[in-house]
This record gives sequence, structure tokens and C-alpha cells, in this order.
Amino acid sequence: MSKHTFRIWRGDSSSGEFVTYRTEVDEGMVVLDVLHRIQSEQAGDMALRWNCKAGKCGSCGMEVNGKPRLACMTRMNTYSDQEVITVQPMRTFPVIKDLVCDVSWNYEQNKKINPFRPSSAQSDGRYIMSQEDVDRVQEFRKCIECYLCQDVCHVLRDHKRQDVFVGPRFMIRAAGLEMHPLDTEDRIGMIRDELGSGYCNITRCCTDVCPENITITDNGIIPLKERVADRYYDPVIWLTTKISSAIKTTLKN
Repeated sequence: MSKHTFRIWRGDSSSGEFVTYRTEVDEGMVVLDVLHRIQSEQAGDMALRWNCKAGKCGSCGMEVNGKPRLACMTRMNTYSDQEVITVQPMRTFPVIKDLVCDVSWNYEQNKKINPFRPSSAQSDGRYIMSQEDVDRVQEFRKCIECYLCQDVCHVLRDHKRQDVFVGPRFMIRAAGLEMHPLDTEDRIGMIRDELGSGYCNITRCCTDVCPENITITDNGIIPLKERVADRYYDPVIWLTTKISSAIKTTLKN
């Protein structure tokens, strides 16, 4: 057993400050365990969000020493006894109270994405996909919606461009649909205009903080940006599309 010093942000949307707590830490504890101990022994009114305590619900997302993390997956043995551990709510989202943020903006972004539209089944009623295609989109389905990637995204965090960019979480949701071998919906225009794919400049910070180790940038966002570039900015494809459109118009007339 050892003692650690915690600086925890306490307050609401109007004001707040960091409050220092000194508490004992048992072997095997994670940050969430210590927060519960502080809540039980020293700060009964401290608000924090949690649920499964197993890294699968995404509820306990917060910032520990400035880095977005799940409190239930951040082990205390990675910090020395002399290190002051600073805990604060995710800075990208409005604070409700203490360590709890209002993440409802994310739910509104989800509504922008056109849903899955499957192709017709074969004559025997079966849908056939290759295992490679299945594996490609299965990665994106591991997302637990902790929104740590949204928190660390500098477009949202530093530049406050929630008006034009949906963030990495919803880029990979779009990728999971767009790359699905049975999906027939065309989302390329939406990905460029409504989701704001051009605002991501591929820093890979979202991939770095993902607790599910989803390769958000390389496997999701970059392929989407490439599809947008092919559709709108590739001169050969652009010219082919124009000629094809002109021919179709001529034939109709």
C-alpha cells in the first residue's frame, strides 16, 4: 500500500477548480478504483460516470495527466508515489459536473450518416461475402463509443470546428458502412460535405488513444479521403464522369 496525490477538477459549466486529495492506493488498483475511494472517504458529492469497469462500455472516459484515457483501464502502478496525478473531464465537451461531460453532440452527428442499405440476396436467399471483406469492416465495430478519439481530435478540441467536422468516431462508422461488401448506399458526397472529411489532416492522435486499438486513421479515415479524392479531384475520373453524363443527356434528348 502506498499514498498518492490526486488533483481532481471539481465544478460545473459555470466555474470550477482543481482540488487536491491525498489517499492510499492498494496493489492492483486502477484510477477508477482510487476515484471511488476518494468519493467514498473524502468527496461524497464528486460526480463521475462509469458502468462496466472492464473497458467495454466507454463510460469512464476522462483525462489523466492531460491524456484522454479510460479510468478503469489506467493502472496505478504506471505512476510513481511522488507523481501528482491530475484528473479532469474531457476538454472537448461541455462539463455537466466534475468529471462528467455532456456528450450528446455526438449522438446528433450519428444521425447524419445514411444507414446500411443491403444489396439483394441471391436466388437461394443467401448473402455471400469474402472473409477478407468481413474482417476489414469488423474492426470498426469494436468501437465502444468512449469518445476519447473525439476528445483528442485537434479539429474539435483546439479549433472548435464541430460545425464542419463530425470527428474520427463517426468517420469510422461511415467507413464501416461504406466498405461493407453488401452495402449499396453512396455516401461519398456526404462524407465530403456533411461529415467534413477534408478537415482531418491525419495526425493519428485518435488512433493513439483508442482503447480498442482500432486503426482509425490508416484503415478508416484515409481510405475515405481517397474515395472522396477519386470522385471529386482525380482529373481522369472527373473528365470520364463529365463525358458519361453528357452522353446520357444527349441520348435522352
